[in-house]
Parts: sequence; C-alpha cells; structure tokens
Amino acid sequence: MPSHIIHVIMNKKEKALSYFSNDFTCSQSIFAAYAPDLDIPEIIALKVAAPFGSGMRKAETCGCCTGALMVIGSKYGYTNPNDKDQRAKNNELTALFLDEFAKANGSCLCRELLHCNISTPDGLAYARENNLFTTLCPKLVASAVDILEKITK
Repeated sequence: MPSHIIHVIMNKKEKALSYFSNDFTCSQSIFAAYAPDLDIPEIIALKVAAPFGSGMRKAETCGCCTGALMVIGSKYGYTNPNDKDQRAKNNELTALFLDEFAKANGSCLCRELLHCNISTPDGLAYARENNLFTTLCPKLVASAVDILEKITK
C-alpha cells in the first residue's frame, strides 16, 4: 500500500484535515476520509477525486462540495433509474448539503469563497500571498465534514 495513504485512527474531520495538510486537494481529502466506510479503497478515492480540487481547476464548485457529493452519491446514489425513493433520497441530501454549505460559508463556489479566481496566475498568487490554502481552506474542509456528519446520520 502506498505510504501516502493515512492509516492512523482518526475521526473523519481529523482524517480529512490530515489529507489536506499533506497536499491533497479538498475534494480528495473529504472523499478519501470517508472511503473506508463506503467500501472504497482510499487510493481509488484519491484518484477519482483528484480532478475536482480547486473548483475543478477552474475556481467553480468548491472541491469540498464535490468531495462531499461523492460521499453522498457513494452512500445514497441509485443504480436503478426506476428506484424513485433512492433517487429522491440522493437528490434531497445533495440539495441539503449544498444549501447547508452555502449557508455556513457564504457560497459553494471556490472563487466566491476565496474572493479570487485561483485558476488565473494573479488569483493563485493572491491566494498564496494571503495564505488562503492554509487558513481558509482547512475551515471549509472541516465545515463540509461537519455538514456531512449532520445530514448523513
């Protein structure tokens, strides 16, 4: 097993923050923290979620949100298009997560949360100069996990 996979016993928030502090994206950090409970190998969760960090590399939907939606889909998604109850549960939790995240943090969009567009050189420089990846982003990771824990109980 790769050495970058985190194996220490931690709660979900600690694990997600540990991944994030070890240079994984916000989306990877959240999805990988939940992977064992979803019967998904963490290495697969890290790979699947990799393109979604930094608002899908375009400062669009925050990777905390996309990582959390991967958790919701893995746990509550439907595989039968005729399963209306499961589809409704998935859709309900998706909307609830996004509403709660926006209410708690002001938006679900990376560029609005960071007040800059990190897909541009100037925006990325601003984020780095203002330590947003070490001050604000960890708070967003923690917030996403808190919301997931609340709505998926």
